[in-house]
Amino acid sequence: MKDGQEIVIGLHRFEVYLAAQEIEKRIEALAETINAEYAGKKLLFLSILNGSFMFTADLLKKISLPCEVSFVKVSSYSGTDSSGAIKELIGLDREIVGYDVVIVEDIVDTGRTMDSICKSLKDKQAASLSICTLLDKPERREVEVQVKYIGFSIPDRFVVGYGLDLDGFGRNLPDIYQLKHTEHA
Repeated sequence: MKDGQEIVIGLHRFEVYLAAQEIEKRIEALAETINAEYAGKKLLFLSILNGSFMFTADLLKKISLPCEVSFVKVSSYSGTDSSGAIKELIGLDREIVGYDVVIVEDIVDTGRTMDSICKSLKDKQAASLSICTLLDKPERREVEVQVKYIGFSIPDRFVVGYGLDLDGFGRNLPDIYQLKHTEHA
């Protein structure tokens, strides 16, 4: 349910944190940097589903270089909390030997998901491996990972919208909302 600058999902009330226009401008800047740094390279974007689907689509629309895209689906969340357990649901179905791989993620918080993905890709002989995330929560980091491209660094607040969800809801919203209040049942 959407009400102006607030939305309600279940017992949770959220307020706008990042507007769609602000997200779009930041993605354009990230794409410009990637275009400059990967010119002439054999480039593969590896999108982490489900959350990064919108970010990946919008980022790739701004990439002017020849590139390929592939998808991996992993999950570590249950409700508003990270479960700490990484569940690989759909694995990488292609060779990445010799590619400069840019992992595209919606949000890096604990670092566990990115660490797990990077470890699984380490022996696949990519020319290079870097991480591009729309949102970074450095205060939540439990496992140190090197994030090369960051859209926005945000505080430790639960967010939904623009691909991010709460139990499957909210992914379709063009803005990013942060948790404001939770009602008690």
